[in-house]
Amino acid sequence: MITRSNSCIALTGVILLLICASGCVSQVNGVPDEHSSEESSIVQGRALIASYGCGTCHAIPGVPGADAMAAPPLDRFWQRTYIAGVLPNTRTNLARWIQDPQTIIPGNAMPNLGVTEEEASDMVDYLLHQPTVKDLIVAR
Repeated sequence: MITRSNSCIALTGVILLLICASGCVSQVNGVPDEHSSEESSIVQGRALIASYGCGTCHAIPGVPGADAMAAPPLDRFWQRTYIAGVLPNTRTNLARWIQDPQTIIPGNAMPNLGVTEEEASDMVDYLLHQPTVKDLIVAR
């Protein structure tokens, strides 16, 4: 026999399960975590991307001359689920990929460029920031 007390307990259990599951939704759907970055780090990241010649292979919005088509474009990176089709799109994984892509997928076309940890962090900040209207005006 189901009592009102048992129904309340069951309903409470379902609600707790939904609350716990909602914390994992971004990982289940593959949506990268939101983050914020210092403006100076974003600006430095754009400069580093340009100086390392990333636009030689990639099209990268906001980076002058970065309009190549040899590798995937790096637009809207903050919306991507995976990096190189294998790594979940997190700050840590993107920094690892930028610093040493050959250890993640040996023999892939992206070279190790000698990017330092600090440089990779700034480059990640640039790639993962969501541009505003101001960013679009400044990039022109």
